[in-house]
Amino acid sequence: MDSVVTIIWIVSFVLVTVTVTGLSRKVGWSAPISLVAVGAIVSFVPGVPQVHLEPDLVLYGLLPPLLFAAAIRTSIIDVRARGDSILALSVGLVLFTVVTVGFFTWLIVPAITLATGFAFAAVVAPTDAVAVTAIAGRLRLPRRLVTIIEGESLFNDATALVALSASITAIVGVLNPWAVAGDFALAVIVGIAVGVAVGFGVSAIRSQLKAPVLDTCLSLVTPFVAFIPAQLLHGSGVLAVVTAGLIVGQKAPVVQSAEARIAESLNWRTIRFMLENSVFLFIGLNLYSITTAAASSGIGVWQTVGISLAMLGFLLLARFVWVLLSTLRFTLVPTRFRDRGWSWKNTFAVGFSGIRGVVTLAAVFLLPEETPQRPFLQFLAFAVVVGTLLEGLALPWIIRRLKLPPPNSAQERTEAQMLMAEARDAGISWLDAEASDFDSEAVLRRLRADAALYDDELENPKPVGDESSPAAFGRLRLSMIIAERQAVLSARAAGRYQENAVRAVLAAIDAEEIALRVIGRKIEIDE
Repeated sequence: MDSVVTIIWIVSFVLVTVTVTGLSRKVGWSAPISLVAVGAIVSFVPGVPQVHLEPDLVLYGLLPPLLFAAAIRTSIIDVRARGDSILALSVGLVLFTVVTVGFFTWLIVPAITLATGFAFAAVVAPTDAVAVTAIAGRLRLPRRLVTIIEGESLFNDATALVALSASITAIVGVLNPWAVAGDFALAVIVGIAVGVAVGFGVSAIRSQLKAPVLDTCLSLVTPFVAFIPAQLLHGSGVLAVVTAGLIVGQKAPVVQSAEARIAESLNWRTIRFMLENSVFLFIGLNLYSITTAAASSGIGVWQTVGISLAMLGFLLLARFVWVLLSTLRFTLVPTRFRDRGWSWKNTFAVGFSGIRGVVTLAAVFLLPEETPQRPFLQFLAFAVVVGTLLEGLALPWIIRRLKLPPPNSAQERTEAQMLMAEARDAGISWLDAEASDFDSEAVLRRLRADAALYDDELENPKPVGDESSPAAFGRLRLSMIIAERQAVLSARAAGRYQENAVRAVLAAIDAEEIALRVIGRKIEIDE
């Protein structure tokens, strides 16, 4: 009977998540804030089970698939192009936050040690990939800015968790700076090495799989295959998952069939939606237990409110100071390197993008039992998460005030059309070189006409069959598609087009290939 009750609660959890998210989007509210609010209210309802956050469940169960879902959608080329900006935020900003916010926490929270202040600062230092994607995804920010913000949230967890581990060591024992540096180096090297091995290994296996179902099953376990071994080897599981995801996503057009790519995309979109939104509901459901524990700290209500507001303000200030320093640094470098940074307008957008999420709540529960004011720090971490989510609501107003240019849709559409033209030319070249005398001239003419009319089919691609010889048309068109895809990948490798244009064309080619294969199977059955 207990199992039935558990299943009922899980189903109710999913239904509430989907319903609140759907209604929030319909009325134009922020889904993350709505879910946190609903969860917080429900947590105080009599009869609702108390939710206790299990750090290992979050770190090993939720974090890997969330990071992987974001990483496979991120371009290695874009990350490499903005690498120094991402590094400045994911490493430099985290360490700056640990030091400055650590001292500030030590000053304002009663009866804690400096090591405890640094530990709490490490907890609240990283932005959350889920929260950032949920907020930034609704805004039409410049592509470069989105890459930097999302790249920061993907990589900064590793730095923060190493800093947290060092701070915990200082709480329970004696801190050795050289050991900390060694641990950080080990975490980075092992994490990246495991991620590279898993990424290339999974891609090699995928190249041999023919069934999209098997391919999707492999994809679903990949984040755990990367995360767990990296953690066991004292590396960064976060870096392993992100690295593997970047490699798997980059190699997908080469090693996967079109059907497998479409299936994987739809499955991960569903997983991302469910996990991202359920995380916010889960955060809200923790309010009752966190508040109850914090009440025993001896710190008064108004003092708690004051400390929470002061912490939110100082976190925002620390982020702005570092981003401003980074902006200034990019203005002082030689001219050829300045395009790697961000403009002064972008500085404010980046400064207000420091949104925290479930990783912060999971990390604060990793603090050992002997940590001074541990229950109060758990509540303070919750206040930071909710406060930064509310801060994210100001982003649309800030973007409008800054008048940041949205993505240039016309340029991206033009680039997509130009790239599609190159792909069609590659297909025609293959047809001219490989078509035999046994191929119907009517089919060949129809194939060339189809290639010439690509622009009419760019947004809604569909195969054009020849009723007299559909099998021949499908066979030749599929071979042309292989050549077209290779031309697109070659253009991407050369960096001649933006990634959005590349992905749009690859999606159009994939859609046509799937349609042709489905039609081919249908014809075989009918015949």
